[in-house]
Amino acid sequence: MLPIFKVGLGGPIGDGKQWMSWIHRTDLCALIIQALVDKKYSGVFNAVAPNPVLMREFSQTLGKCLNRPNLLPVPGAVLKILLGDGAKVVLEGQKVISCKIKNYNFKYPLLEKAIYASTKN
Repeated sequence: MLPIFKVGLGGPIGDGKQWMSWIHRTDLCALIIQALVDKKYSGVFNAVAPNPVLMREFSQTLGKCLNRPNLLPVPGAVLKILLGDGAKVVLEGQKVISCKIKNYNFKYPLLEKAIYASTKN
């Protein structure tokens, strides 16, 4: 979504009401390292930030952080043409929360700070 927003053509995907779980790459890398070192981590766990958002909130926040408009939603039909069955994941969304991540202090638990940190470069 970032390149599209940077040129001012961004907007939510589909109706914007689908849940979106996310994680900043710094937190993801730190979680992986912690899981490799800390024996308390075993099995499968979801590496996601503690605060999932709706797609419309994600696109509004991304636009705000980039100082770009959030005007042009991507219609679900267009996404289905481009991605086929893969569009289902994006259009239906997933509200993933990791109950197993308890001993990790997220550097970026909130979307706005995570996006600002990611777009500084």
